[in-house]
Amino acid sequence: MSVSLSSSLIFSLYKSNVLTKPGKLLVRASSSAAPGIDFTTLESAIAKKDSDAVKEALDQLTEVGWAKKWSSQPYVSRRTTSLRELTSLGIKNAENLAIPSVRNDAAFLFTVVGTTGFLGVIAGQLPGDWGFFVPYLIGSISLVVLAVGSISPGLLQAAIGGFSLFFPDYQDRIARHEAAHFLVAYLLGLPILGYSLDIGKENVNLIDKRLEKLIYSGQLDAKELDRLAVVAMAGLAAEGLQYDKVIGQSADLFSLQRFINRSKPPIGKDQQQNLTRWAVLFAASLIKNNRAVHEALISAMSNKATVIQCIEAIEKAESV
Repeated sequence: MSVSLSSSLIFSLYKSNVLTKPGKLLVRASSSAAPGIDFTTLESAIAKKDSDAVKEALDQLTEVGWAKKWSSQPYVSRRTTSLRELTSLGIKNAENLAIPSVRNDAAFLFTVVGTTGFLGVIAGQLPGDWGFFVPYLIGSISLVVLAVGSISPGLLQAAIGGFSLFFPDYQDRIARHEAAHFLVAYLLGLPILGYSLDIGKENVNLIDKRLEKLIYSGQLDAKELDRLAVVAMAGLAAEGLQYDKVIGQSADLFSLQRFINRSKPPIGKDQQQNLTRWAVLFAASLIKNNRAVHEALISAMSNKATVIQCIEAIEKAESV
C-alpha cells in the first residue's frame, strides 16, 4: 500500500512504491442496477475524480434508502489492544504480522539459482570450448538478476510478481487483500476512485481532498489517523483471518508509518505499536462482521467489475 502525493490516496498491498498519478477511470453503471436508482451523478463524479461529488452522490443514495452500508461505521476510537485479542478474533500468528514475508522472493531466487546451476552442469558436458564457456554464461544469469535487483528493484519485483502466479493462493490473496481495503474504506465513508488487481499494479484508489491537505501539511489529527490506519491495515487483517502467513504486509506497514509521520501531535513507539494492533483488530472485526459482503466484493473485483458494480455488490450482499 502506498500514498500518491499528487492526486489521491492509493492503497496498494503488494507493491510498496506506487507513487505515480493514476490514469483516468471511466465507469459505466451496471446493467443490473437497482430499479429506480440513478447512478449517473455518481458515475460522473468518479470519472472526474471529484471526491466531494462522490461523497455527495453516495450520501444522496443513502438518503433514498439504497446505499445503507456507505459510511455506516464513521466513528472509530483507538484503545489499548493486545495480541491476545487479535488471536481471539481469529487472526492467525498475530505475533508475526509485522514480519515481512520473503516467500515469493526466496522462491524466485532459489528457482533462478537452481535452474541455472542445473543447466550449467549439463552444459559442462558439451565438447571442446563450449563446455567451458557456456556454463560460465549460464552461471552469470544469477549475477545479472542480483545486479538488476540492486540497480532497479522495480524490475525485479515485477519478475517476482509474475513468478508468484505459480503459487495457487496468490491471486486469491491479492483479491482478498484489495477487497478488504475497498470494503473498509467504504464502510468508513472514504470514497473510492478505482482499483486494480493486475500483477505489479495492485491497489485501491481512494479520493479525499480534505485528507490529502492534512497529509501534505503534516496535520493529521488522531481521529483521521485512526481512520486511515484502519483502512491501511484492512488488507493485512483480511489475510490474517484467512491464511497462516501474511504475505502483503510490507507496503501496508510502510504507508501506515508515513501517515504516522504526518500526524500531529507525534506519537511514540509504544503508541505506534498499539495503533497498529488496534487498527488490525478494528479492520478484522469489520471484515468478519461483513464476511458475506467481503466475499461478494472479492468475486466482483476478480471479475473486473467497475467501481459502481463493486458498490452494488457491497449493498446487495448480506452483512452476515
